[in-house]
Amino acid sequence: MDLLARTEEMVLLAVWRLGDNAYGVTIADMLTKTSGKKWNLGAIYVPLERLERKGYLMSHLGNSTSKRGGRRKRLYRLSTVGLKALITTKKMERSLWEDISIPMLEEEYES
Repeated sequence: MDLLARTEEMVLLAVWRLGDNAYGVTIADMLTKTSGKKWNLGAIYVPLERLERKGYLMSHLGNSTSKRGGRRKRLYRLSTVGLKALITTKKMERSLWEDISIPMLEEEYES
């Protein structure tokens, strides 16, 4: 299993957190809110498509609504493979950060 790139990790986590309401706009909104950086839809759909091709995500079309002019939303859901990729990435990150604290980093930076 490949390690996730940071953007892939963030998108998968957003999909997991949003549950049944994970589609392009809600994913972009969540990532904008949590990162403090504006995520446009293009920056969301490219990794969504890549993650789906890799088997980390599954998608389906939701019901059409009059609010969207009859258009249907493409809703995303984490697959078992995607969940395992998140777990592997988290374990690797935890291992890399073990015994490193923010004060240690700040001290190094100030030297």
